[in-house]
Amino acid sequence: MHMTMISRRHMMLGATSLAAFALAGCTTTKPTVPVTPPAPAIPPEYLAMYAAIPDERFPVPAARIDLIDPIYWRQEVANITGEKPGVVVVDTPNRFLYWTMENGRAMRYGVGIGREGFAWEGRGHIAYGREWPTWTPPSDMIKRQPELEPYRNGMEPGPENPLGARALYIHQGNRDTLYRLHGNMDPGSIGKAVSSGCVRLLFQDVIDLYDRVRWGAPIVVVQ
Repeated sequence: MHMTMISRRHMMLGATSLAAFALAGCTTTKPTVPVTPPAPAIPPEYLAMYAAIPDERFPVPAARIDLIDPIYWRQEVANITGEKPGVVVVDTPNRFLYWTMENGRAMRYGVGIGREGFAWEGRGHIAYGREWPTWTPPSDMIKRQPELEPYRNGMEPGPENPLGARALYIHQGNRDTLYRLHGNMDPGSIGKAVSSGCVRLLFQDVIDLYDRVRWGAPIVVVQ
């Protein structure tokens, strides 16, 4: 009788210990939810550089540079192009555009390259530019994309216009190359090869470039 009571007591204590151990085991092996580290803070100078521009003809929103590799943010760098000051250089493979400056420096912009952006290379000049330009798709583009037929005679300026806030038009001699530098607010296009268009920059960047370039400035496009 006494031994039976002891055995039962040991069994109960043992069961309690096993339950506690099992509970402790569940606690210690509970999978942890991975914590995603916060994105690095964007330096204030870049927030200011890509801030909204409300006093444009069509207000420009702040650019989502948090969605772009920082290497493509506008920055002053050493002039590695070999060109004298006052030249636009488009480095198509690396998705950079350089505006060469004095003292061996250059302003570098990240760009997106479209199908038309691969269609021309060499030397030309920036014949002229337009603020909030009208966009007229070429006939061959309309053939590929019949939905563009309503814009055969031009699309009115505005934020949805494919040329965006500014466009710079490239000529060789007196011939229009149909090659353009223009604005685009899709952060996913910067640093990428995209479906159509020539060389696209964020609105803030194309406005900055437009204010620097003088008509007639040389342009070099490297494929």
